[in-house]
Amino acid sequence: MRIGLITSEFPPDLGGVETYAWQLAKELGRRQDLQVTIYAPPKSATITPPPGATLKPILQSCAGLDWPKLKNEPIDVWHALSACHSWIAEKNRPTVVSVHGNDFLGPYPLVARPALALPGFWRLRPWVWRKLHPLWSNATRRVLARALPKTSALLSNSRYTADVLLDKYPDCAAKTHIALVGVDPIFFDVPRAPKNKIAQLLTVCRLSEERKNIDLVLRALATLKDRFEFEYIIAGEGTLRPSLERLANSLGLGTCVRFVGRISDADLRQLYSRADLFILTASIIPGSHEGFGIVYLEAAASGVPSLAARLAGAVEAIGEGRSGFFVEQPDVTSISNALIRFLSGEVHLDAEECRNFARNFSWVRVADIAEKAYRQIFVQNIHS
Repeated sequence: MRIGLITSEFPPDLGGVETYAWQLAKELGRRQDLQVTIYAPPKSATITPPPGATLKPILQSCAGLDWPKLKNEPIDVWHALSACHSWIAEKNRPTVVSVHGNDFLGPYPLVARPALALPGFWRLRPWVWRKLHPLWSNATRRVLARALPKTSALLSNSRYTADVLLDKYPDCAAKTHIALVGVDPIFFDVPRAPKNKIAQLLTVCRLSEERKNIDLVLRALATLKDRFEFEYIIAGEGTLRPSLERLANSLGLGTCVRFVGRISDADLRQLYSRADLFILTASIIPGSHEGFGIVYLEAAASGVPSLAARLAGAVEAIGEGRSGFFVEQPDVTSISNALIRFLSGEVHLDAEECRNFARNFSWVRVADIAEKAYRQIFVQNIHS
């Protein structure tokens, strides 16, 4: 059976959906009775695809430009790896769609934008995006509203995401499945470094979304710097990095906070091996939620507990008392009090119990659910 995976989020870019796309493609590529083709943006041409999968870096993330390239591809079942590419279901193609939360709450990319091919028009791109972005965003929302109910199956990354989806698109209830996510087995092999004399705190995320609340963590740590010794490492890049660095310095945290930018996979595992606590106390804002949070699983699989806000998909990504603990709301006082509990030893979470919780999540299971959907759709399509 020939499976076409469509994704705008794919390595070398980093992020949760990029991880999802890579790991699912990798697991499906291992299955000998599936022929997997990945349709991804041109920048993905710089990487080697997962074994058993073919990569076609041709996607422009604009339905008007992409459909002429895809319509004659020899694919039995299409799988859009985020909601915005569900438009292919409107082309009477058997379609599975993975949903993550933000992809249908605040749609990206804007697949309903016109096929802007004229060079003179592209030179006006900054002006175009400022003036026309709201129009294209609304048009993309309308595409999703039409296309998602026409899909054959929807795979949600969490129960929370499924609830939010069905609140918005109740007609999709019968075809929505809770597939969850997985964690790369390589994280289970991360060795635990000897116990640190100074507590090692770690955050890994894109520094481009205020709702990640790195500023609140910095402010909370500033209230603790005279009581506890710690080093806080922030891995990731984004537009907020300069302001966050300035904030850390203004709070007197310059000697105990390090921004390390974008790092390699090997360096990431090294950071996890030394970390005592992973921190990501993200908020919910209109159009942007933490649909799950694969990084919480990567930390747990590495033996590192997490501190998160008891909001959105993080509630499913962390086993309370097993792989982490929560603040009820992400504010400076709550985060500070939680960190006091951890740094004073009041909260202690076992590394092996963290790993055991993470073992509940696997890409094999996600791929099994996807493959089952493919086969059901394929058989129905033959008989129709």
